[in-house]
Amino acid sequence: MDLHQLRCFVMAADELHFGRAAQRLDMLPSSLSRHIRMLEEDLGVRLVMRTTRNAVLTEHGSFLLEEARSLLARADDLESRIRENGRDRAAVVRLGVIDSAAVGLVPRLLHDFREIAPDVTVQVMEDKTHRILPRMLSGRLDLALIRPSAAPSRRLELHFLLYETAVVALPSSHDLARRTSVSVLDLADQTLIVPERRSRPHSHDLTMRLFSESGLYAKVVHLADEKQTIVNLVAAGMGIAIVPRWASRMQVEGVTYVALDTPGADRLKKLPLAVAWTGSTRDPIRDMLVELLRGRIDIYSKDA
Repeated sequence: MDLHQLRCFVMAADELHFGRAAQRLDMLPSSLSRHIRMLEEDLGVRLVMRTTRNAVLTEHGSFLLEEARSLLARADDLESRIRENGRDRAAVVRLGVIDSAAVGLVPRLLHDFREIAPDVTVQVMEDKTHRILPRMLSGRLDLALIRPSAAPSRRLELHFLLYETAVVALPSSHDLARRTSVSVLDLADQTLIVPERRSRPHSHDLTMRLFSESGLYAKVVHLADEKQTIVNLVAAGMGIAIVPRWASRMQVEGVTYVALDTPGADRLKKLPLAVAWTGSTRDPIRDMLVELLRGRIDIYSKDA
């Protein structure tokens, strides 16, 4: 049996609701449903009866549940022991990071880590939060810098680090690009380029919330998945974008970054950043990197 399919089944059994279970696993409900259906096909029995509101375990599902919990616990323990033993021979930390943290935080973090652990190799994998978390849960990553989920998996340890502020990316020829700061009201008539909510819910919601709470309609003209694409669209004069402050280090010709002024509502222009790791695993090298990050976060956050 596929362990990932078993994890999907156990989470669905715990929640008895596919939407909540999928959220806990940071995956789409359709993907969760597909994995459970594949497990049912492999076993040749129906495990879960689905309705429009919830899910109910069948007799076969109830029988499998406790065995699945035991099997997953043994697999997690074995994985932890193998990883810990492997670290004695090869000191490697696999770090997943979102793009703005990769530009703004990770270079300084790894520079400082090299000073205290010069023999450790850090492998950096840059992606979006919803793709990083499944890799964490499957053991392919040791640590991650992510936008925290509203309903994180119980298998993860999550520590909030900082709030990253937002700035406005403007075509350099734009009248507002000569300003030192702009307000949301200054952007009322501007066309917007925003990220897809499915892949970047925090950034998407930040832009929409800034406009709605100012009583304005957000004139979205383009949706894009990658920040680099968004900034390049700004350079092409296709609109403006509200992006994380660290993204302003992605220097693109024809784009100017201007501070966003939100008097009395600074909470609206902040994006959370957290560090996450699998709580069931023991890893002294990973923990060393976590402690360094937590101890120096005040320094790292000064330009966030």
